Amino acid sequence: MATKIRLQRHGRKGYAYYHIVIADSRAPRDGKFIERIGSYNPNTNPATVDLNFERALYWVNVGAQPTDTVRNILSGEGVMLMKHLQGGIKKGAFDEAEAQKRFDAWKATKTRTLDKTKEQVAAEKAAKAKARLDAEIKVNQEKAAELAKKKAEALAAQEAAAAEAAQTEETATPEAAPAE
Repeated sequence: MATKIRLQRHGRKGYAYYHIVIADSRAPRDGKFIERIGSYNPNTNPATVDLNFERALYWVNVGAQPTDTVRNILSGEGVMLMKHLQGGIKKGAFDEAEAQKRFDAWKATKTRTLDKTKEQVAAEKAAKAKARLDAEIKVNQEKAAELAKKKAEALAAQEAAAAEAAQTEETATPEAAPAE
């Protein structure tokens, strides 16, 4: 039986996530599978991969063929590197301790890169939020200035009307006084 390591689609339209499964190559994409070894969610930034490393390595070692996308996922998680290092151990190029040392160094570099990416995404998100807040504050200040201007104009109009009314009363009162 030819086995494949492939993705099984789940989720709704436009928001898919995938289970990483071991399946017979003749089985349908979302059909019967032998074992589920992980999940992959491309909707997050960076993409989230939850993988049972030991089982993935076992299936790769016994000959299960990963699809192109799953091969990239397994490479990103280090399964393919570990298979390569185990091949070096079998050939006698280096011992198991050296292989583990090389894998740990690779994993540390990978973790640093991933953390840096997450920090960069968080910083960009914070910068966008600050820019939106600054723009909103500016708009609010402009609105407050326009409102203050309108209030000042209304107050000036009221004062002018009151002064005009007072002047009219002054002019009307002297004319009325001689008539008495």
